[in-house]
Amino acid sequence: MLRLTSVEASYGPVKALRGVSLHVEEGEIVTLIGANGAGKSTTLEVISGLIRAGSGEILFDGEVATNWPPSQLVRAGMCHVPEGREVFGSMSVTDNLLLGAYARRGRKARSEVLDDMEQQFERFPVLAERRDQLATSLSGGEQQMLALARGLMSRPKLLMLDEPSLGLAPIIVQRFFAEIEALRNEGLTVLLVEQNARAALRIADRGYVLETGRIVLDGTARDLLENPEVRRAYLGKGYKEVWE
Repeated sequence: MLRLTSVEASYGPVKALRGVSLHVEEGEIVTLIGANGAGKSTTLEVISGLIRAGSGEILFDGEVATNWPPSQLVRAGMCHVPEGREVFGSMSVTDNLLLGAYARRGRKARSEVLDDMEQQFERFPVLAERRDQLATSLSGGEQQMLALARGLMSRPKLLMLDEPSLGLAPIIVQRFFAEIEALRNEGLTVLLVEQNARAALRIADRGYVLETGRIVLDGTARDLLENPEVRRAYLGKGYKEVWE
């Protein structure tokens, strides 16, 4: 589904990614973990065309997609839900969802979009209750649900999530990660950037550890959980609870 080979990227003179290589197979949840500033969000931004890759290659769904514009990537089936939710606060919940389907055109698409919106309301009943409210009036957890639902409105093949648990209460985090796992079980492919390594590895199939723009470890979720360096740096006390 997705493959990066020796991808590098910079912010002016500062190199943010240094030869990043990773892959995500269809139907997997793959997580990127690492400290703040390690390059996790930058990796997603390069994949989704928000930042240009200085070198290397990105393959998406069998095509070379290095430095494609975001609009082309969305039409090809990629969706990036950014850190901080980025909902349109002055617009209603319904209008936010409709914007998520902006790339789907044609008369047939109109009825499909409305059907998909109802599916999102079924997935997140609280959004159905607030469909006419402004997005800015929603709680943090509800805004995160809206951001995810808006992304799903594009009917993505690959869903990329950047720090979805940021600022959420633990009970909301648990519910949200259960929803991500359910989406994988429905056949969606997910690339997850997450500061909460324990929660991410609990639902992931595989993971990569980023440090200062480089991949320093990779493996199955269980392998990473059993790695003493990962436990020390990212999991802390109580890491065994992930598998209990």
